[in-house]
Amino acid sequence: MELHTTTYREDRALRKTIFLDRDGTINIDHGYVYRKEDFQFLPGVLEGLRLLDQMGFLLVIITNQSGIARGYYTEEDYQELNNWLLDELKKEGIHVASSFYCPHHPQAKVEKYKMECDCRKPGTALFKQACTQLKVDEAKSYAIGDKARDVSFCEESDVKGIILYQEKECLEGKVRIIQGGVYEAALMIKKDMENVHES
Repeated sequence: MELHTTTYREDRALRKTIFLDRDGTINIDHGYVYRKEDFQFLPGVLEGLRLLDQMGFLLVIITNQSGIARGYYTEEDYQELNNWLLDELKKEGIHVASSFYCPHHPQAKVEKYKMECDCRKPGTALFKQACTQLKVDEAKSYAIGDKARDVSFCEESDVKGIILYQEKECLEGKVRIIQGGVYEAALMIKKDMENVHES
């Protein structure tokens, strides 16, 4: 379910992409954040996103928003915050190509959102939708989040994953677990790219 798409250059080339979780990755997760007054960027996020943008990655947000299903806020509330967020990032020189969200939950209080779906992470429907719409080069792309479900797409694709803010750093298959945030992940990706160019 796509909420917002910015304009980007159309061509036939596949694009390297960063799939970003939102709450707990971009902003402090206070629990069902839907007002800009409660939105706080995590340390280093703007610097990290700016670096990734400058490196030529498409930035795509993919987020679970079960607060909609739980009746804490509406899709319109979410859209208002999301549009504000994208505008704030644009002011910082950071361009988000698209933003996708899942409003569902199996135990939803709002009946129309009560369902088992493929778009709620760890489901991968939104990742697949983004890949199709944005012509993603999976082999050159990364998923970044603070939970294992945020990198679920790595299990069935060539996308590599980075899980943030863990106590120990380690490598599990195509997924790396780090103690830092988005900025540290961006530096890691930059090093990956430099190593590819040198080889």
